[in-house]
Amino acid sequence: MSRPVRSVLGLVALAAVAVALFFALRGLPDLGHGNGPNAHSVPIALAHQRQAANAVNGITYDLRGTDTLGEELILFAAALGTAIILRAGRGEQDEEGAEQEDESPPTSGALRVVGAVLVGPALVLGGYVVAHGHLTPGGGFQGGVILAAALLLVYAAGQVVALEQLRPIDLVEVAEATAALAFALVAIGGLVFSGALLANFVAYGSLGQLLSAGTIPILSVVTGVEVAAALTLILSELLDQALVGDAA
Repeated sequence: MSRPVRSVLGLVALAAVAVALFFALRGLPDLGHGNGPNAHSVPIALAHQRQAANAVNGITYDLRGTDTLGEELILFAAALGTAIILRAGRGEQDEEGAEQEDESPPTSGALRVVGAVLVGPALVLGGYVVAHGHLTPGGGFQGGVILAAALLLVYAAGQVVALEQLRPIDLVEVAEATAALAFALVAIGGLVFSGALLANFVAYGSLGQLLSAGTIPILSVVTGVEVAAALTLILSELLDQALVGDAA
């Protein structure tokens, strides 16, 4: 397919999306008038029936957990596709050259210090957001992005050699696949123990406690691992591609 044809198809697709977005936005309620019955009943139901203090996380991993399962698989497929495409475009010699590259990109001393100092707090914050998503604003998607950002901070500090040690690709791939499988197993567990896919079949505990809300925090943690691993894999492949290009 020639470049002009791809450009035309891309413009047509963007125009179609713009039209659909325009009509979707026209259907939204006016600002300040969007409080429907669910805005009041859903948080109350989640607090009393699921012992989940964060209604957003409760909706994500309970009321619409099947949609979240699909989103999880989309991210999994995106990371897998990125790795396959980029690795296919690199030869074995290029990969070996990227692994042996010891020179860090030129960065300022201030950026090195800030990047190195923020790695630890980013990991702690990401873990907290993932583990407390059913209690406070946050959850697996948000916390997973923060955890993956720690890798970017290492790169921003110019520590390419340290980066190679912090992100063993085999472990990242195993973590991503295991997290995706764990989400699917919890979904099947709901079908087996409660008769519905992704039904909340674990004891709910008490509202406000860390061990509460049944499967909601479990799915939040699993999602955090999946998001962090997927983004780390994508970023690692892009960095490897850039290093191979610089070496060439």
